[in-house]
Formats: sequence, structure tokens, C-alpha cells
Amino acid sequence: MTSRSNPISSDYVIVTTTVENKKAAHALAKMVVERKLAACAQVFGPIQSVYRWKEEVQESEEWMCSMKTSQALYARLERAIQEQHTYDEPEIIATAVVAGSVGYLTWLQDNLLEESP
Repeated sequence: MTSRSNPISSDYVIVTTTVENKKAAHALAKMVVERKLAACAQVFGPIQSVYRWKEEVQESEEWMCSMKTSQALYARLERAIQEQHTYDEPEIIATAVVAGSVGYLTWLQDNLLEESP
């Protein structure tokens, strides 16, 4: 584990999910940042999604929420997303941060919930 004063990029992930509308995306982004499960979140949309559901190709307009957090907080963030999500099987994907500026990663760590030892 990395100290708060020496962050390493591989300690962080960008977690992405999609939701049905802008209001839901904004509410999710605000909730995870307020709980310090993510240091920041961006809302994108509308986006057009094409996917297979119940053996049929579906198309829908969605909004994407991208959240930056630590690997240590991923499980808690995933649970929080699932608790608020309305989809039967929400997309929740974490992508590793492979590089980042020291200043930004320090800011990121400083704005996350501190893990218990």
C-alpha cells in the first residue's frame, strides 16, 4: 500500500457505469464524491448504446458516469453504485490508471476516504 504522501498510479482505477438519464448520472456522481468513495466524477451524455439483452439487440440513450478512486475502495464504490442503480445488471467496469502526474495522484488520494489499517 502506498503512503498518502507518495502515490503510485497503479493504486488507482477509473470506474465507469451507464445510467438511464442525466439526473441519475448526476445523483450518482454527487453521492460517490460526497461519501469520498471517488475523488471526482464526470458525467457524459447522452450517448447511444447498442447491446444484447435477453437474446435481442437493443439500442438506448444513456448517460455515462466516470469515477476516479483507489483500488482499495473499489469494492465499496461498486456496492454504492449497485445500491443506487436501476438496471438489472449494471455495467460497472474498472480500468487501471497506468500513469498520472504526481500532483494529480496526490490530490486524488487526499480526496478519498482513508482506509482503516
